[in-house]
Amino acid sequence: MLAGALVAWPVSRRITSRLVRLQAGVDRQAAGDLRVRVPVEGRDEVAVLARSFNQSAERIEALVNRQEELLASQKRLLANASHELRSPLARIRMALELLLADPNEAGHFADELRRNIAELDQLVDEILLASRLETTPMARESVDLAGLAAEEASRVDAVAASDDGDTPLVVTGDPRLLRRLLRNLLENASRHGDGAGEPVRIELAREAESVRIAVLDRGPGVPPESRERIFEPFYRVGGHSEQSGGVGLGLALVRQIASAHGGDARCEAREGGGSRFVVSLPVAGPRPGPPPDSPAARCGPS
Repeated sequence: MLAGALVAWPVSRRITSRLVRLQAGVDRQAAGDLRVRVPVEGRDEVAVLARSFNQSAERIEALVNRQEELLASQKRLLANASHELRSPLARIRMALELLLADPNEAGHFADELRRNIAELDQLVDEILLASRLETTPMARESVDLAGLAAEEASRVDAVAASDDGDTPLVVTGDPRLLRRLLRNLLENASRHGDGAGEPVRIELAREAESVRIAVLDRGPGVPPESRERIFEPFYRVGGHSEQSGGVGLGLALVRQIASAHGGDARCEAREGGGSRFVVSLPVAGPRPGPPPDSPAARCGPS
């Protein structure tokens, strides 16, 4: 019996020490150390517990890091937005002061006020959409991109072309968000790229397992060093003033929406002058649609 106890004691001691280390890891995590992990030794129940603890710790750390990234992103967005809000607010204030000084110019100043209030509405709408995209689950259903593109092209007198043949250009996603993506691309091209008298074009094509959307204009183009930065919130290319319209979030939302659908967005130089904005989206799967218990996103163009 004594011999058995002598043999069991080292085993018990090792198990106890491993349990103590596991408890210490739990205590450190409870105190806020999300990077703590415990060594996994052997193949017994204690090893299973240690492995489970490490897996849970990794998930918790990833979740907290994601939340911190979202908060940091929200803070940057709001900081930039507060700066961007100053311009239309300052113009509204000036128009009101001039209107008070000379009521006979009410018609002119009323138009200026309406324009700046519309800009404020658009800015607030796009800030809210950018915020929701990071936190709100998307609706998912089959979306006919060719149909959406034709509708949005008609709003800005753009030319819509598709070489789909008999193959439908369908993706799985949120129709409101995809409409916003197309609208932002076309409005951006119309503001900056129709000075040469050539209409803006939107082209759709099937490429392997994706649908390619290309919006082409004949504007001044985007310098190579700015082709990535123009997708940052509130970034403006040098020489493009606020008078050209837009609130600086349109292309950022394009990339955000494309990314949320498993795609990407980029800017290229167009042959012969101008810009070519390209979005690639994965084609629809065989069984599109949200799970029965998934909440649908309620964000998109107003």
